[in-house]
Amino acid sequence: MTQDKTTTAAETASHSKDTALKNVLMFSGSAHPTLAKSIADTLGLEVSPTTIRKFSNDDFYIQLGTSVRGKEVFIIQPLSPPCSDNLMELLLMLDIARGGSAKEVCAVIPYYSYARSDKKDAPRISIAARLIADLLVTAGATQVITMTLHSPQVHGFFNVPTDHLTAHSVLVDYLRKKDLGNTVLVAPDVGHAKRVGKLARALGLPMAAGQKIRLSDNDVAITGIMGDVKGKNIVLVDDEIATGGTITEIVNFMITKESIRKVTVVGTHGLFTGPAVRRLNNLDIIDEIIVTNTVPLPDDRRPDRLVVLEVGRIFGEVIRRNVHGESVGSLFEFWPISPRR
Repeated sequence: MTQDKTTTAAETASHSKDTALKNVLMFSGSAHPTLAKSIADTLGLEVSPTTIRKFSNDDFYIQLGTSVRGKEVFIIQPLSPPCSDNLMELLLMLDIARGGSAKEVCAVIPYYSYARSDKKDAPRISIAARLIADLLVTAGATQVITMTLHSPQVHGFFNVPTDHLTAHSVLVDYLRKKDLGNTVLVAPDVGHAKRVGKLARALGLPMAAGQKIRLSDNDVAITGIMGDVKGKNIVLVDDEIATGGTITEIVNFMITKESIRKVTVVGTHGLFTGPAVRRLNNLDIIDEIIVTNTVPLPDDRRPDRLVVLEVGRIFGEVIRRNVHGESVGSLFEFWPISPRR
């Protein structure tokens, strides 16, 4: 009799979870439909149809292809190039879902480009990271899911629940398969030392950090390295790789001043814009360039020795946990690896 009751309870719980997922609808903007499908596949769901086109005056026409009334809606759209178009698509889709009486509307933004504009560090400029966060909520977002913000304080710019995820698990799994003897993890600057330190602890490796001065969007200057990297193999870790300026400068500095042997470049977001491909391909000391698939990469923006890791399952898991009311703390970017004692 007890066994029958236990089985019935388990079946009831399973039925409850299935019912919860049946109330979920997933949509994708035009930025990265491949990642959207990957996320949906991990949940056993389909990406619902969306019509996206432009009028002759360059305005967007967007229509969600199925009713969202009473549904939990997840709209997947990284703010990758063309950033402004992708942002506008996302805002319109959020507004459509809210106006269509969706129960909840979650903006899933694997790459939040405006996180780089997190402070007023020059006269008469906008703190764009906060402005875009406000726009997303105004458009209808009741929740945001994103990954590896350039600055962690941007998490606090959102006044709706926001899950700030990390690609830590897939990076650790991949790096553990490599020969990491005589290896040091290097952060490009002290601002990224905490993130890189977490990865170094998981791999049981020492770390160092560069002393960087940013000259422009394309160029930086490296004035020194804090930590012992002389004669070492280097794993250089950054949150995103855009023009490759930081990587080029810090690698050339360590070749000249520290006689490093081999470099593995790691970044969550691989944009490879402007001169990035040329710059990275010219650095023969680079063994691999490891990024995740948070943004789409056309062939002309793929440097040599590139490895792209899949993060769809991470987004799928956090969506599943949100739908079922489970904790997502273990997936957070700056959550400790183990509880503090």
